[in-house]
Amino acid sequence: MQFQHPLALVGTVVLAASLAACGHSRPAPAPQYSGGYSSGYQTAPAYPQQQAGTEYGRVSNIEVLQGRSQGQTTGTGAVLGAVVGGVLGNQVGKGTGRAAATAVGGLGGAVAGNAIEGRNNQEYVQGYRLSVQLDQGGYRVYDVSSPGDLRIGDRVRLYNGQISRM
Repeated sequence: MQFQHPLALVGTVVLAASLAACGHSRPAPAPQYSGGYSSGYQTAPAYPQQQAGTEYGRVSNIEVLQGRSQGQTTGTGAVLGAVVGGVLGNQVGKGTGRAAATAVGGLGGAVAGNAIEGRNNQEYVQGYRLSVQLDQGGYRVYDVSSPGDLRIGDRVRLYNGQISRM
């Protein structure tokens, strides 16, 4: 009878570790504001005498964007949660009820531990949205990781999705 309790605990830990290994580990979604300049929506044609695709304008707004990316889990939280849940479940009931409580506690602990680990691994992502008023009318909007040395009111040239100060 004494031998069954440690065996149930070891079985719970092995079960939880197996479930954690089967879990889907997805990468954090890429932030919408990547390192380079991404082109926004187009509303006005380019100058007829200039190089094709080149436009000129002024920076009209720089907005700070903040967001959260989902935290990745390594499975450590699930394993630790399964162990703690299994130990707590083992304290309940007698006989087969205790074994069932140990298994349910281990499974619940694994789920809770994985969720806690994912929440603790979240990151804050910061980027910037640049709005450019075009000389020919209309706007372009660019999401960037850093505005660099650009400030509101700066004259800029837009070519192939790149912004350069004039």
